[in-house]
Amino acid sequence: MELSGLERVLTTLRHKEPDRVPHFELYIHQKVRDFIKPGASYFDVVEALDLDAIVVDDMPQNDMAEMLDSSRFRNKWGVVWQTSSDSIHPVEGPIKSEKDLDTWVLPDPDDPKRYRQLADIVDRYKGRKAIIVAFQDPFDIASTMRGAENYYKDFILNPPLVDRIGELLRGYYLKYIDNCMATGADIIFITGDYATTKWPMLSNRCFSRHVIPVLKALTTEAKSKGAYVFKHTDGNVMPIMDLLLESGIDGLHPIDPNAGMDLGLMKEKYGERLTLMGNVDCAETLCWGSAEAVREDVRRCMRQGAKGGGYICMSSNTIHSAVKPQNYLEMIGAIREFGVYPICV
Repeated sequence: MELSGLERVLTTLRHKEPDRVPHFELYIHQKVRDFIKPGASYFDVVEALDLDAIVVDDMPQNDMAEMLDSSRFRNKWGVVWQTSSDSIHPVEGPIKSEKDLDTWVLPDPDDPKRYRQLADIVDRYKGRKAIIVAFQDPFDIASTMRGAENYYKDFILNPPLVDRIGELLRGYYLKYIDNCMATGADIIFITGDYATTKWPMLSNRCFSRHVIPVLKALTTEAKSKGAYVFKHTDGNVMPIMDLLLESGIDGLHPIDPNAGMDLGLMKEKYGERLTLMGNVDCAETLCWGSAEAVREDVRRCMRQGAKGGGYICMSSNTIHSAVKPQNYLEMIGAIREFGVYPICV
C-alpha cells in the first residue's frame, strides 16, 4: 500500500520500514526550481515532485525586518546581512559589547505574522506531507549577533555572556516552538553547524557546558508537544556524537561525506537511536557527476543506511546553486527506484 508523505516519514522515524525511503530537501535553489518549473517557488517544487515533507523556515533570507539598501537587510535579531544572487552572509551584529545586550530588544515570539505561512501550509498539506518548521540554532544566531570572532573568544573570556545570550534565545524559541506546534507543525528542524570538515568548532567541554543544554531544552519542549526533532550540522561531528545523542534529537542531517562522515558506520553505531538523513554528495556528484554517478551514490546510501528504516535520503547539504538540475531529478528517480522496501541493492 502506498503511504502518504507524512506516514512515510513517521514510519521511518519509528525505525520501521515504510513502502519506500522518504525524500525532501531543506532548500532548493531558484535555478534548479526554474528548470523544473519556470518561476516556481520552493512550495511549487515540493508539489510538482511530490516530496514527502515540506519545510517552512525561519532562515535569515526569509526574515527581512528592515531593508537597508538593494543588497543589505537587518533581520529580527538586529543582524545586518549582505545578499547576492548566490549567497547571503552576516556583516554586522548588534551586540558589539556586553552593555549592548542591556538595550537589545528580543523579538516577539507571539507576533501572528510569524505563523501565517505555516498556517497556510497546514491548511493545504496537514496529514498529506510531514510539515517541518526549520530555524537557526541559538548557537548559530548568537555567532551572528556577536560576530563569529568575538563569539568564539567569549567561550573562553566571557562565558557568562555566552550563557546570557543563549538564555534569551532559548526563551524565544521555546515559545516559538509552542506556537508552531499549536499551528500544526509535525517536526522541528534546528539548523546551524557545530563542526568544520575536520573537527567540531568548540571543545567538548564548551559544547557540554554552553551549547547542548540549550539544544536539549528546545528538543525537550518540542517533544513534549508531540514533535520529532531534527538537527542539521555539517562537518565531522563524530567527536561530539554522544553530546548530540544526549540532547534528545530524533534525526541528524546531513551525515557530511566531505567531512569523512561514513553513513554505514553511523548506521552501525547509531542507527537504532537516530534517524540518519542525507549523505548524497552535493559538493561534487550532484554538481558535475554523471547521471550514473548520481544513481550509484543513491544506491550506496540505500545499501548503507536504509535497511530497517531510520533513513531519509537527502543531499549532503541542500540543492544549492551549483547542483545540476538534471542530477537532482536523477537523484529523485534513483531514490524511488532503489529505495523501495525491502531494500535489494
